This record gives sequence, structure tokens and C-alpha cells, in this order.
Amino acid sequence: MSTKRELFRDAERGKIAGVCAGISDYFNMELWLVRILVVTAVLLSGGPFIVVAYIAAWFILDKKPAEKTVKNADSIHQDPLEVKFKVWQKGEPPRRALQDLKDRLARVDGRLQEMERYVTSTEFTVSREINKL
Repeated sequence: MSTKRELFRDAERGKIAGVCAGISDYFNMELWLVRILVVTAVLLSGGPFIVVAYIAAWFILDKKPAEKTVKNADSIHQDPLEVKFKVWQKGEPPRRALQDLKDRLARVDGRLQEMERYVTSTEFTVSREINKL
């Protein structure tokens, strides 16, 4: 099942208008690489066409909609890791992603141990018996 991708300006990550950031999101590329490609295109082509295209994209593209996320330190449900397989792709390097996964699993394991400790405690047994009354 594929999701529909749309091209937006990402003003939060952008330097001027967020056009390069939007292109980077759309093509799943690193932002620095898109910026280098745009600057190189401006320098090699003489500039006017690329600059006009950038300004046109600035006015034509809609701003990226704000993402509604609730960040909770104890939340098990987190954003999926995006691992980059090539240098130009967006995402985390494999070693960093592996370390992040280890950290997440350690937090989940700690929470599971706390729940197990509570369920096997006398406090839980007494509380359950009171609730049965």
C-alpha cells in the first residue's frame, strides 16, 4: 500500500522559503545535498532561470501542514526509524539507528520489569481483592 506524496514548502527547516526542504522531503534526500544542487545549478546555468523557478515554487507550493504529535517520554509508540542505505538518502546511519533501537528496547524492558514487579506484589493482590468486593 503506497501513500500519496505531495510536494510542500517546509518553512521550518528552510533557510529562505523552504523550497529546498520540501524537495528534500519529497525525494527523500538529505537537505544539504538539495541545497548544494540548487546552488550549483544557479552557478552553472547563469542563474536567472533557476532563481525564477525557485521564486515561482515559493509562491506556488503550499506550506507543509503542521504535524500534530504528542510527545510522551514513556510512550512506546514512537515514530518509525528511517535508516539510510545510501549517503544521499534521508534518515539515520545504520549504527545510530541500531543504538536508538537498543535504547528503545531497554526502556520497554524497564517498563515491563516495573509492571511485573507490581503484578507480583502484595499491593496488587490486595487491590484486586478489594475491587472484587
